[in-house]
Amino acid sequence: MTLLPETTRLIDVLVADAQAAGRAPSVVVGVVRDGTVAYIAGAGEHPAPAAGTQYRIGSISKTLTAVLIMQLRDEGRLALDDLLYRHLPGTPVGGVTLRQLLGHAAGLQREPDSAGWWERTTGTDVDTLLAGLTPDKLAFPPHRRYHYSNLAYGLLGAVLERVTGKPWIELVTDRVLAPLSMLRTTYHPHEPFAPGYVVHPLHGTLLEEPRTDTGAMAPAGQLWSTVTDLAKWAAFLADPVPEVLAPDTLTEMSAPVAIGDLESWSGGHGLGLELYRRGDRVLVGHGGSMPGYVALLAVHRRSRTGVVAYANTYGFPIGSLGLAVLDEVLTREPAPAAPAWQPAGPPGPAVAELCGRWWWMGIPHDATAGAGEELVITRLGREPWRFVPEGPDRWRGHAGLNDGETLLVRRDPAGGVEALDIATFVFSRDPDHLA
Repeated sequence: MTLLPETTRLIDVLVADAQAAGRAPSVVVGVVRDGTVAYIAGAGEHPAPAAGTQYRIGSISKTLTAVLIMQLRDEGRLALDDLLYRHLPGTPVGGVTLRQLLGHAAGLQREPDSAGWWERTTGTDVDTLLAGLTPDKLAFPPHRRYHYSNLAYGLLGAVLERVTGKPWIELVTDRVLAPLSMLRTTYHPHEPFAPGYVVHPLHGTLLEEPRTDTGAMAPAGQLWSTVTDLAKWAAFLADPVPEVLAPDTLTEMSAPVAIGDLESWSGGHGLGLELYRRGDRVLVGHGGSMPGYVALLAVHRRSRTGVVAYANTYGFPIGSLGLAVLDEVLTREPAPAAPAWQPAGPPGPAVAELCGRWWWMGIPHDATAGAGEELVITRLGREPWRFVPEGPDRWRGHAGLNDGETLLVRRDPAGGVEALDIATFVFSRDPDHLA
């Protein structure tokens, strides 16, 4: 799906202005819609931006680590409320849960102990990372507050290795990258790739950054990718491939574990996904940075629209740029029109006898036939409640306010439908029935 010419012109201006003001050697931004790259904009010449050029994605790597944890949870190999010591016995920070680690609510300090900044230092193995832990790495009681922790994801990577017996990169490749054909997302860079730079603040010259192997901290920020590949990941976050991750599990990952800004609730963290509030929209994704690189992935799941963005200098405001581009696309170009209405066949008898108007506390609710054997109950101005049959006179909600709740059909002595009991709220055909 392509974008309108006036939208692409605006994106070009936003990217060019940001590259010039931020003095970035290279900036590239891709818009993703309905599973494909709808537009790519770039600015700078070091290197010239291209869809197939690799940049380091930094902490966006954490989203793949989180998906691996959720896969194992769905397979019954671990539980989110497992204490860490169950999988890493003897660790002095073992009293936190996997859920808290995923959502940066465990109270762990941000970084591991290291001879230098771990992002710029050759990494150690898992055993060395674990041996370096001390009880004072817990800066706050669990779930007391949101506190971003790279160390948490190093520990989650260690859990993955201990549970499966396989290295993190092997799991990522076999379980995520290969099934999604993300063949240009790799542990080490492969040509063509953009070198990462520090831009001298006084005379604008470029100093190339080292490209480190972060070892046991790789699950927190090691990967490299391209616009084309990360667009596939954005499309997955909008509409997951069930063979990789169940859609309900990705929805679970998108719910907040911790809110990062208690004043305005402008951002928070789910199970491995950052959450961004932009007006009345909530986006999921993650930012990323490593020495010489910054990146952004943000997705509006409802409209299946996202943005991926890279720059190859540390400190460039890639988040502001990427979110501004996504805001413009979502505001200027509404989501694609819904499929044309088609007449339905006659509803089944179990649905048909429940259709019509029902009353609760003087408020009308209309029951209609949905797709297949679905029963849809609508109250004016509210999201519909959707139910599917679970047994004779028993239905289960799967969308709307009564998602997960039970609807029981009450019958009179003659066998006719008398009332609907939805989670103990009784709906009647009679508007005078207020009980």
